[in-house]
Amino acid sequence: MADHPRFGPAGVPPSFRFMNATLADIPRLLQKEGLDAFEYEAVRWGKKPQVKKEVAEKLGLAAKENDVWVSLHGSYFINLCGTRAIVEASKQRLIACATAAHWMNAHVVVFHPGFYGKKPPEEAFRLCLAALREVVEILQAQSIKNVKVGPETMGRLYQLGTLDEILSLCESVEQTQLVIDWSHLHARSMGRFRTVEDFRNVVEHVENRLGTEAVENMHCHFTKIEFTDKGERRHRTLEEARYGPSFEMLAKVIAEFRLKPVIISESPVLDLDAMKMRDILQEEWSRS
Repeated sequence: MADHPRFGPAGVPPSFRFMNATLADIPRLLQKEGLDAFEYEAVRWGKKPQVKKEVAEKLGLAAKENDVWVSLHGSYFINLCGTRAIVEASKQRLIACATAAHWMNAHVVVFHPGFYGKKPPEEAFRLCLAALREVVEILQAQSIKNVKVGPETMGRLYQLGTLDEILSLCESVEQTQLVIDWSHLHARSMGRFRTVEDFRNVVEHVENRLGTEAVENMHCHFTKIEFTDKGERRHRTLEEARYGPSFEMLAKVIAEFRLKPVIISESPVLDLDAMKMRDILQEEWSRS
């Protein structure tokens, strides 16, 4: 559990790449920016870890030295609601991501649960639930118990990932971590988050379902988002006023409830918007 709200980017910021930074350099560079979280992107991975163990371990050590909270975003090629062959391959990809997360001492593997396809949502959920339980059993048998698996709320209508579906997975499976992507919730609901009360209602609903500890320690993604009638279209920066949701509103709720979330910026400007969100929350926190 994080000891205070933490902010960081989803992946390596572009400016760091110009410095020819190694993976182990990232925590130090983030610390210089006043950021203290980092989500490693493993989104194109297959059935085996695509980072060397020694490289992952160096990242973990550097993160500890610089007080940076590490998470890992799992492969996009995961669908726990598909055919048996697709589900088995997806389980292997998720296990590969969790293995690498274990090496780098990451706290959670964020993943997209899957797609409804032609199945009723209830059937797709049952398949996902069964597969996720099997993944956790395998991880525990392999003594990978320090890494949680984090099903994420999703932004498109054809994806499994409503807030209640994610809460139900977390209620039903051990070693899980709630992952709320606020932009996805906003897009999926056609722009629902327009008042502070809209954010507060989600926080209270999560607390009612999962308890105070779970809501205090949410793992979150945030950026503004463009959407269509099918849901999420593309991420936008905090500066783009025509798009929502508003981080200022979420910051009021975080400060009101004294939450300690990890907030990962998926904005096109990654660390720059992470720093802006940090500053917004600090100002709100000081006023509340």
